[in-house]
Amino acid sequence: MPALGEMLKKFNPWHKEEEPLPPPFTASTAYLLLALYALIYFIPFYLSPTTRPSPTLSRDAPSVIRARIRSVSLSCAICTLTTSLILSRYASLSPSAIFHLLGVYPLALIPAVKILFLTALLFLGPLYSYFIVEKGYKQWSTLLPLRETLTEWTDYRNYIAGPITEEILFRSSSLPLLLLSQAPLSSTLFLSPLIFGLSHIHHFYEFRLTHPATPISASLLRSVFQLGYTTLFGSYANFLYLRTGSLLGVCAVHAFCNCMGLPQVWGRVTDENGDKKINRLWTVGYYVLLVAGAWSWYRNLWGLSESVETGLVGVDQW
Repeated sequence: MPALGEMLKKFNPWHKEEEPLPPPFTASTAYLLLALYALIYFIPFYLSPTTRPSPTLSRDAPSVIRARIRSVSLSCAICTLTTSLILSRYASLSPSAIFHLLGVYPLALIPAVKILFLTALLFLGPLYSYFIVEKGYKQWSTLLPLRETLTEWTDYRNYIAGPITEEILFRSSSLPLLLLSQAPLSSTLFLSPLIFGLSHIHHFYEFRLTHPATPISASLLRSVFQLGYTTLFGSYANFLYLRTGSLLGVCAVHAFCNCMGLPQVWGRVTDENGDKKINRLWTVGYYVLLVAGAWSWYRNLWGLSESVETGLVGVDQW
């Protein structure tokens, strides 16, 4: 794709062959745009009574979820259009090159499958626990989890709407701006996800509304913990997006991680009835697979995430 290659030669700070031209705007400006995008995403939640939670209206109410999905869909459209116009104006890119940076074309189906498999390795223990120990295969034999995701509004938000809109805004619309500004790769990977993590802080307010009896210290600790793991996931998603150029891939990984939650790292596993009084070998198997999966993920991180054809940062620039 010549147009994209020319853009990277001009604006990619890791290009080795020639001195890059000065960026059209600074990395600080790019980060300000990212922060603005985050505000555009969640501030509208509190501007309308249909999306604003209260002690009598939960964020999990179907009416609130539907209204918020409409709101974030509009926010994503605005931010995607803004990024596209910036890329066209300051980098003189063709539509196909812009679509490439936005991660929508080429579709990069094979890289998407590879990074989803890579991520599944991290959850080898939990997958074993769910499908084998808890007999989750019985539910999937009737496609019950899929039907629940498509019919239950909380599941639809958590596993479809949330991952797709967050990846459109925080990866597809945001990372091209950092590339254009020649922001260092290290800050792109590890600093920009902090904005993604901070965009979840508003859940502290919503949690306090629905759990007023919970001590504020416990609520703060919960929010700090959420900030930590969402920022960590943001770094991982940035890495995968830059390596593959696949919006489909990071959406799938995000949805999968939301489905799995955080892995159990202590205690005995339980069966489908929540009973811990099962053979200890089930628990031993879980932790063996958890460690083996993490090791396999580490060993295959670079290989399974590599995509020479669609990656946004050359494999020789990492």
